[in-house]
Amino acid sequence: MVHSETMQGESLEKETPEQVYRRVFQELKPRTAPPPILVQYRSFANVNSFIEFKEGRLLVRISDLLRQAPDSVHEALAWILLCKLFRRRIPGRHKDRYRRYLNKGEVVQAVEKLRHERGRKPILPPAGEHHDLLRIFDELNFRFFHGLMSQPVIGWSRAESRHILGHYDSAHNAIVLSRILDREEAPAFVVEYVMYHEMLHLRHPVERRAGRRCIHTPEFRKAEEEFPALKQAKKWMETVLWRLSARR
Repeated sequence: MVHSETMQGESLEKETPEQVYRRVFQELKPRTAPPPILVQYRSFANVNSFIEFKEGRLLVRISDLLRQAPDSVHEALAWILLCKLFRRRIPGRHKDRYRRYLNKGEVVQAVEKLRHERGRKPILPPAGEHHDLLRIFDELNFRFFHGLMSQPVIGWSRAESRHILGHYDSAHNAIVLSRILDREEAPAFVVEYVMYHEMLHLRHPVERRAGRRCIHTPEFRKAEEEFPALKQAKKWMETVLWRLSARR
């Protein structure tokens, strides 16, 4: 839909999303005629955006959460998606503008609400083959938090990730550990450290400082140092973890 704005007696036509992507396309590839472009807003469970060539046209799918975003944010996203599509370097000003928008307090809250309402958290039960995450949570809760931390949803991931050993999902109030750690070769102190790290995310939530999200605040880092086997756990993850073979 085309909206019009009046400024100093002059009627200015606002670009449609397709026109924005066509203009950025031409700036990136001035010698190539832009294909037909279709921009769709979709009910994703997060602020996801996708771009692809499909059936002779350029298809762009954007989270409907961004429908009311400022024009400058839509242009920044167009640069980001098209640069990724053409494997070009994304100009820093566009990355910064898009990141600053997503880090705004009201946008972060809207994303959390969206993920909670639309998203699912497919996880495995906490009692694994070699480590019981509920028991570990309870022990750490009493050792470090005086037993006062409310228990979130806890479970193992379905995939055996070596890159993400654990994460806390605030939208679903869930702590999930990678199933790569549910094996005999993984020492208990390693699993305990990963769990403790994620529990600290409940105690020390993400803060916004100077327009940026600060995930590991100084208070977080100080509390993390209190874990007795911190150095041993990190050493194991840096050396032994990568030698573990994936299970089928």
